[in-house]
Amino acid sequence: MHTVQRGDTLYAIAFANSLDYREVANWNQLESADRILVGQVLRLTSPPGMVEIKPLDAAPRPRARPLAEPPLLRTPQAVLLDYSEANWAQVSGALKNADTPVAQARAGSDEPAAVAPPPASPAAPPPAPAVAPPVVSADAATESWLWPADGMLAGRFGATGGKGIDIAGTRNSPVKAVAPGKVVYSGSGLRGYGQLLIVKHAGEFLSAYAHNETILVKEGETVAAGQNIARMGDSDADRVKLHFEIRRYGKPLDPLNYLPERS
Repeated sequence: MHTVQRGDTLYAIAFANSLDYREVANWNQLESADRILVGQVLRLTSPPGMVEIKPLDAAPRPRARPLAEPPLLRTPQAVLLDYSEANWAQVSGALKNADTPVAQARAGSDEPAAVAPPPASPAAPPPAPAVAPPVVSADAATESWLWPADGMLAGRFGATGGKGIDIAGTRNSPVKAVAPGKVVYSGSGLRGYGQLLIVKHAGEFLSAYAHNETILVKEGETVAAGQNIARMGDSDADRVKLHFEIRRYGKPLDPLNYLPERS
């Protein structure tokens, strides 16, 4: 259980506990992830009997079926005849009968003339199979991300339990948003992170920027990729650095798998 304190947001509470904020909202029957009250008690585990459905990274794209090939029409081979008056009369008669749509009635007969049937309409081709719209994958959501700061890599993901990377730098050097998004937390309420910013991006990604000297944006503000959002510092840290994390569905991910390679 967690009792909401002044300055808390659902995103920060979920972030601190490595949870998906949507799950926490569902467990507590919250109508909006942006509205919690000071003193409200939130459960951080699913209620008894609730069935949890984990999201998939990307749904498989349906495979289009090829159209059925039309039947192969074979043209009868021509028969070569030697030229003669008899053969010419035979060929001329066949051509004349083929071009005549109505067969002539026999002279003196009461039978009506037989009407040639109309040519058969060509069969309509089968409809093309429906193609599902493309699904935005994790790679597509992060393919244009930027580095959050200049400096040397001072700590890697997973080292000594680290949930992100550390970038060493100088005090007040710029900290930038890695991608467009919305600021969902700005403050110092999470122990061990100092002055912290959390930005929500497309594809249910969150990026976190910790130990800042100064924060330049507010909660609810929309930021652009590369925008200066803070200045590097050493708040709640032993040296000047940026601690940077990426989360998806509440789980920490190695930022080096999503940021572009440095030359």
